Amino acid sequence: MPTTLYFLRRDPALVARRMSAGPGAENEPRQKLIMSFAVGAMIALYLVSALDYRFGWSHVPPAVSLIGDVFVALGFVGIFWTFRANAYAAATVRVERGQPVIATGPYAIVRHPMYAAALPLFLATPPALGSWWGLVPAALIAAAIVWRLTDEETHLARDLAGYEAYRRTVRARLVPGVW
Repeated sequence: MPTTLYFLRRDPALVARRMSAGPGAENEPRQKLIMSFAVGAMIALYLVSALDYRFGWSHVPPAVSLIGDVFVALGFVGIFWTFRANAYAAATVRVERGQPVIATGPYAIVRHPMYAAALPLFLATPPALGSWWGLVPAALIAAAIVWRLTDEETHLARDLAGYEAYRRTVRARLVPGVW
């Protein structure tokens, strides 16, 4: 909530871009499919984690849950940093008229910093909630993120002036030195 209030005051256009989300908001058929898969996996993440904790299917030590909490918080900090750097960070794959390539802040490190921050957030959520079984749908979310960003890169290379040069400068998509 504090993040939303911050951006409502400082960048209401960003908040408006983030409000239209999900499969129905996407224009590209492939992105509709990817987002449908991601939404299903996200629902499964919380449902499986809750059921696992409730019925005691697995035991997560409290220290591991606390470490998970730290990674969830760091994921939210990374997303906040991304939004501060890029006012065009829409919830859908699109390019607006006059949109520049952002190459500062987290975008100087990886091409998709919001996805890079979302990965630890989603992967740490099940242990933070006391569930090992929740890691199965979390892995599906990770796959959806990779699928989405590879498709998004095709779109950006086609429609965002200067993106190809940016890709040559910032090589890492998600993890520097890895991919």
